[in-house]
Amino acid sequence: MPISHVEHCDNMEFMSRYPDKFFDLAIPDPPYFSGPEKRKFYGQQFSSIKVKRVDYPVTSTWGLPSDKTFEEIFRVSINQVVWGANYFPQLGPVHKTPRRNEFDEWLTDHPKGWIVWDKCNGTSSFNDYELAWTSFDLPTVIFRFMWLGMFQGKSIAEGHIQRGNKQNNQKRIHPTEKPFELYMWTFLNYCQPGFKILDPYLGSQSSRIVAHDMGFDYYGCEADITHFNSGCKRYDQHIRQLSLFSA
Repeated sequence: MPISHVEHCDNMEFMSRYPDKFFDLAIPDPPYFSGPEKRKFYGQQFSSIKVKRVDYPVTSTWGLPSDKTFEEIFRVSINQVVWGANYFPQLGPVHKTPRRNEFDEWLTDHPKGWIVWDKCNGTSSFNDYELAWTSFDLPTVIFRFMWLGMFQGKSIAEGHIQRGNKQNNQKRIHPTEKPFELYMWTFLNYCQPGFKILDPYLGSQSSRIVAHDMGFDYYGCEADITHFNSGCKRYDQHIRQLSLFSA
């Protein structure tokens, strides 16, 4: 069985316990905007057309990563895939995520080292893409997977096609949750057997579930107790389901 070690704690305290380059890959997905702190709500409660979005638990602990946070991530890991990196000056020039009509120009300026997640969201008001900076000296790649409310991709290979049976959709428990398929694709393309993976922003624990299923040792932490508990519950339910199927 692969190691799956998670804690409810501050990520700086968590990472301080590990020696240099202990992890083969760090996959942080930190918050990249300060948000409406008075409501303690991550993101906007209503869309631009006044549609109420999913009610997620209140986010009590909401800290943007500091320079020292990134220094520690880079200290304890050999390679990194950092989501939202275009918003962090610690990783290069800050710029907004490009819209679809701006993408060709953006790609020309960023030919190497990035992952572009195309959410296949058509004409919605949501961002067309999410961007991850990587430490790998590889060409920029595009992963297409639909992720817009009840509209979710069919599979890694057919991510641009909507999944037919919505009962099989991933049930979201976190406002910035990412699909299992995105982590599967990431681990397939950026990991080798025996890799140790770090996620210092656990959130929904999607990355933890995928790491377990793919046989990678995994370590993670989450500062918000509500999100930590809901993520652990989700992980435990997943493990129980696997046990039933394998019995």
